[in-house]
Amino acid sequence: MTPADLIAIVLSLLWLGVAGYVFLRAPASEPADQRVDSLRFIMTLLAIFLPVAMIWVAALAVRSSRIVREESRRLQAAIDAMRQTYVADRQAGVTTLQPTVERKLNEIAKATQKTESALATFASSRDKVTVSLEPTASDTSAEDTEQTSLALGTSAEDISAPITTPDLIRALNFPDTADDEVGFAALRLALKDRNASQLIQASQDILTLLSQDGIYMDDLRPDRARAEIWRRFARGERGRVVAALGGVRDRSSLALTAGRMREDAIFRDAGHHFLRRFDQMLVRFEETASDEEIGALSETRTARAFMLLGRVTGTFD
Repeated sequence: MTPADLIAIVLSLLWLGVAGYVFLRAPASEPADQRVDSLRFIMTLLAIFLPVAMIWVAALAVRSSRIVREESRRLQAAIDAMRQTYVADRQAGVTTLQPTVERKLNEIAKATQKTESALATFASSRDKVTVSLEPTASDTSAEDTEQTSLALGTSAEDISAPITTPDLIRALNFPDTADDEVGFAALRLALKDRNASQLIQASQDILTLLSQDGIYMDDLRPDRARAEIWRRFARGERGRVVAALGGVRDRSSLALTAGRMREDAIFRDAGHHFLRRFDQMLVRFEETASDEEIGALSETRTARAFMLLGRVTGTFD
């Protein structure tokens, strides 16, 4: 019970007492038909109970006002506490920011280490390349070593046979599972090719960074562009004629990627490096690839990452 409730009860009882006293003291000499007149009866009830209702409406209004004032005080106290916390954080901004930055860098470093470990595993399983000018059964290991590192400084990777188009496409899609022997074989062949291995590394880095935000290429279903559009892009055309390459429609993936490109310098550098590598590969790939091979390339995980980043960065504009 609040003071307003007590006051309302007292006033209600007081009014009912006064109204009852007046009603009982009314003269009884009036005719009976006038005493039971319905209109007079209604007016009497209104005169008695309407003031009581008004008293309780006022009491409820006072109670609501008190609740609003208490909530306002609580809200003001919460705002003051938040302001003090914000000022304290700004004063100790360097101390607070440094652990956050270090934690982010550590996460990126761990992801990079995982990528390097995976690529080292792929590379370690490659067959050793031995190059000789005149291979014979009596060649010694020293002669093999000298012939592998030629007099002009050409490495074995530089003179090895270039990767075939089907193997390159399969490698750019990466193995589907740990048991995907065909995918791992294609990936090993791609790592022997210098240009392909650079793109594979850049693609692996950007796919790892995208996965940290829950963005996976298998979840994207971009609109498929015609092979002619890919060829025109490889030949340097930009604008509306190649806009169909940015066929990624997943709004959440686009928003998350755009946010990372603005706020994360490491992600931004990795993204631009990947776009350059893919663009260089596409220029060479387009010269000899058929329309079916270009269509297969556009379905790979690497190509989907290119379409996503290309749309976010305006590469197709």
